[in-house]
Amino acid sequence: MSEPVVVFRTTSNIEASVVTALLESQGIESLRVSGNPQAILPMTVNSLGEIRIAVPDESAEDARRIIESHREEVGSRVVRLRDEFEDLQERIEYRFRDRGMLEHALTHKSRAAEDISGGVIDNESLEFLGDAVLGFVVADALFHRFPDSSEGQKSKIKAAVVSTQSLARHAERLGLGQHLILGRGEEKTGGRFKAALLADAYEALIAAIYLDGGIEAARGFLSRELDDAIAAGREPDFHGQDFKSALQERLQSLGRSLPEYRVVNEEGPDHRKIFQVDVIVAGETLATATGKAKKEAEQEAARLALERLP
Repeated sequence: MSEPVVVFRTTSNIEASVVTALLESQGIESLRVSGNPQAILPMTVNSLGEIRIAVPDESAEDARRIIESHREEVGSRVVRLRDEFEDLQERIEYRFRDRGMLEHALTHKSRAAEDISGGVIDNESLEFLGDAVLGFVVADALFHRFPDSSEGQKSKIKAAVVSTQSLARHAERLGLGQHLILGRGEEKTGGRFKAALLADAYEALIAAIYLDGGIEAARGFLSRELDDAIAAGREPDFHGQDFKSALQERLQSLGRSLPEYRVVNEEGPDHRKIFQVDVIVAGETLATATGKAKKEAEQEAARLALERLP
């Protein structure tokens, strides 16, 4: 093989994959290389996070022509070959200055674990930050909108707004699952539809918006997303996360036995466990739900059970 020539540079793992697939579809072998084009590895990123794609010297001219033919021109500016997140940015009503930040927010640890180069970073740190930003913005909104409510009332509203299941429903509405960057194993087990995974990605998205555009950009996004849920706290029949009490009252009114909650599965390390809980009435499983805490999973199971009762 002749000496390789770098024909494309990017900081996006997805874009690099698109270019590699494009070249291979045209019969051109390509490799991802480090800062030294002669240091060939299956997948390598340099110290700046830049991925370089190289081809044999005799194929370089054809490769550049193929790549250029698939670019989109906007005035004098050349944009990415393909923007997989364009429709998502329209739905969240925020356009990233750093598209790589959005890609980072959607990268699950299962995908990073499959990368032998260490160049793919998962979204767990962003999730941690997003949880803090979410908590601050919601608490700030409750402080100003419900000045006369007690701390307990505000805490109940906040718990309902930021619960795993609530965030997962927002993520589903945005179609976040279809944009997740997953490993093969997570893909096969339905990771795009798991509530805990969707909620985590939603928090990572909040952090990405905050880092890219500042606290006001994050506040604007969350205001659009959560305003109705926060406003529901004013409703006289608002019961926050206390679906278990509501379920018990409904069952009593129907003359049925009281519910039993049973943990049927636990996954993940101790500091990031996901609990699966069944709610059972007279030996019949009415609903199953998951959550980051047993109580959260029980509340969601009770909520689902309430929806299925007459």
